[in-house]
Amino acid sequence: MLSIKKYAAIDIGSNAVRLLISNIIEQKGKPVQFKKNSLVRVPIRLGADVFVNNKISKENTQRLLDTMLAFKLLMKSHKVVKYKACATSAMRESNNGKQVVDLILKNSEISIDVIGGEEEAAIIAATDLNSYIDKSKTYLYVDVGGGSTEFTIIHEGVSEASRSFKIGTVRLLNDMVSKEAWQELEQWIKENTKEYDKISVLGSGGNINKIFKISGKALGKPLTYFYLTSYYNLLQSYSYEERITELDLNQDRADVIIPAMRIYLSSMKWSGAKNIYVPKIGLADGIIKSIYYQTVTSNTQ
Repeated sequence: MLSIKKYAAIDIGSNAVRLLISNIIEQKGKPVQFKKNSLVRVPIRLGADVFVNNKISKENTQRLLDTMLAFKLLMKSHKVVKYKACATSAMRESNNGKQVVDLILKNSEISIDVIGGEEEAAIIAATDLNSYIDKSKTYLYVDVGGGSTEFTIIHEGVSEASRSFKIGTVRLLNDMVSKEAWQELEQWIKENTKEYDKISVLGSGGNINKIFKISGKALGKPLTYFYLTSYYNLLQSYSYEERITELDLNQDRADVIIPAMRIYLSSMKWSGAKNIYVPKIGLADGIIKSIYYQTVTSNTQ
């Protein structure tokens, strides 16, 4: 007997807002399958408001509401049975975040959970990284967002340490990350990886996914520190406009990709990793699995 249901995850990040719709395929005697059906990304960039002015602007409040109404219709069209909406650092730190959440609930009936950095890391960990990793190895998992980056040490398939740092692409673009914050991150990575002889980085986030796609590497194959450094230098040799016209990057990717690479390269340098693996998973994938395994509360359509 085959059962296919659709679940959805809404990830309201500091750089973009995403709707992931997945097929949940259940078959007697076989493990459940999670298959991506549709992904919609809208680059609202809430962090550009919040990290500078401490609040979400009227314009972006309206854009976010319009996006949620559109997502509501898409979920209805897809016959989604369960969904969850999560907002991260930009909404968390905005002075008017609660008012925006209340406005969206009133007008779209979508309830948004504003989650902390540690909870974000835990939901991402629910993606069952074991299906992407070698259990005999040690990894530093790095999930780069617009407002924060989540780090997890995974040794032999077990999460040993996890921490969220307020170092993200939108913050870096606005020159809002102190030297002390970088030093604290460096110390944390070195302290938590020093006992392991060999470590690899697992990278997630839209920017590393894009770089992996550009590389032409087969899924499961790593990018090297040398490749990432070379591409980082290449990007810096082009202007913002040239990255759009000549390197074929979207306008909302062409600026944040450089600070994102800085975070990944720093993580590799401080952990001594020579390779970065890109499993193409993130918060939205974690939300879907958390709904299925009932580790988070969800809403029904």
